[in-house]
Amino acid sequence: MISKITPILPFLFMGQILVGCNQQTTPKEEAAVTTEVQKMKMSTAIPDGIESPNVIKSKTLGDLSFYDGVPLPKTVDKVYDYLDLVNAIDAYTKGIQLASMEAMKQGILSFGPANQTALLFEDLMDSKALFLTANTTSVYMTSWLELSDEPMVIETPPDVLGIIDDHYFKYVADFGRLGPDKSKGGKFLILPPNYKGKVPKGYFVKQANTYGHWIIWRGFQKNGSPAPAIADTKKTFKVYPLSQKDNPPAMNFIDVSGKEFNTIHKMDERIYDEINAVVQAEPSFGENPEILGSLAAIGIEKGKKFAPDSRMKEILKEAAKIGSAIVRTEMAKPRSEYLFKFPNTQWLNPLAYKSYLFEHNGARLLDARSAFHFYATGITPAMSMKIVGKGSQYSIAYSDKDGNTFDGSKTYKFHVPANPPMKDFWSFTIYDNQTRSMLQTDQRFPGIDSNQKGLVQNEDGSWDIFIGPKAPKGFEKNWIQTNPSKGWNTIFRLYGPLEPWFDNKWYPSDAILVQ
Repeated sequence: MISKITPILPFLFMGQILVGCNQQTTPKEEAAVTTEVQKMKMSTAIPDGIESPNVIKSKTLGDLSFYDGVPLPKTVDKVYDYLDLVNAIDAYTKGIQLASMEAMKQGILSFGPANQTALLFEDLMDSKALFLTANTTSVYMTSWLELSDEPMVIETPPDVLGIIDDHYFKYVADFGRLGPDKSKGGKFLILPPNYKGKVPKGYFVKQANTYGHWIIWRGFQKNGSPAPAIADTKKTFKVYPLSQKDNPPAMNFIDVSGKEFNTIHKMDERIYDEINAVVQAEPSFGENPEILGSLAAIGIEKGKKFAPDSRMKEILKEAAKIGSAIVRTEMAKPRSEYLFKFPNTQWLNPLAYKSYLFEHNGARLLDARSAFHFYATGITPAMSMKIVGKGSQYSIAYSDKDGNTFDGSKTYKFHVPANPPMKDFWSFTIYDNQTRSMLQTDQRFPGIDSNQKGLVQNEDGSWDIFIGPKAPKGFEKNWIQTNPSKGWNTIFRLYGPLEPWFDNKWYPSDAILVQ
């Protein structure tokens, strides 16, 4: 429990030593005591900048009173209130990925137990699912793995883009097109934390640092149908303890297309409870000590009850308000040059410097990390690597070419140049700024892709895509609907990207407001 701490300090006033004041103040203690420093035999001139005045006038905290560098009781209170607020904001922005993974876990487990349940979007994911920045074209499938003391086997399907991330939202493995199974499907053996037993051959072996893991994979439509990808998963996907390898139990596959459910973390003070749930469930060595230190500073610590007192609860409420404002600002209106995708455009990329670890020149880019985890899910090196002709690449827009935030009551046009450098296809999907999930309108799937039938193409091979409340005449197939009372943002995706994309020689235009 975090509470105010007032130290028991000796104070020297008028030649008397008052020991153990501990909040029992006198009028003189409430204001800084100014006395002339007596010159002693060893006195020397103290260089400028070392000493602090007995009254520090802070624009943030007001007057802070000291006796010769030691804070008086009211200043102690102010300082610790402020320090707890700063630590709580720090915990919010550094721990947001833990809350995101906990919310994902709870969303999946709402349909059935870990290790036994797989959620399949058999008719694709639509805007009823609250799911961070999913798309309208991939065949999403997901499950939650929970380890005990025994290794667990995951049998993966072929021809997917699959990721295993741990409960701290750290990368564990890829499978499928970018995995060691080379898109053929395979058997992965996940070793629990501190496992010392024998490791059999014939598996792709990964050592885990947490017990909980998110398994997410995306299949691909064939001839416009998700059915083949769904069939492959139902045929091959299994999760079971190594001891049951000769007789694996059946999985429970649940079709969640069109169903309402939530996988998104809280943005208010309840986010700290979600973060705490992860810390209590997992070994501390799986997370960065600095992040755990930020959490411990506000009372979130492994093996200890998180029970803020009334004072701290008010501080957490305030910190969550500020934390929410910070991550929303960092994502939608970044000030760091490295968060912009293409030169002199409004296109954004929170995977700065193509680093899934958010690192550059030995420094961790904290704004990029918190912005990404506020906005998106899934961490893998493949997201930031230059893999020509495989996987997918992304760019994000919250604003038009003039930097104005998208307004759902207005219509905008994006221009997609001819000859897109891709092996597969491109797509736009639009999202609700509040939930970062697909925008809910009259359209079930708020997106467009280049495989879509009836898409109007310009004579030079380019396309114009319109996003607004009403379809422009003649471009109904090139239109994504908005809600006039809400804002939105969009992700442009390129599947199977080729060299011109990575070299910034080809990219869609900024949005232009259509008058």
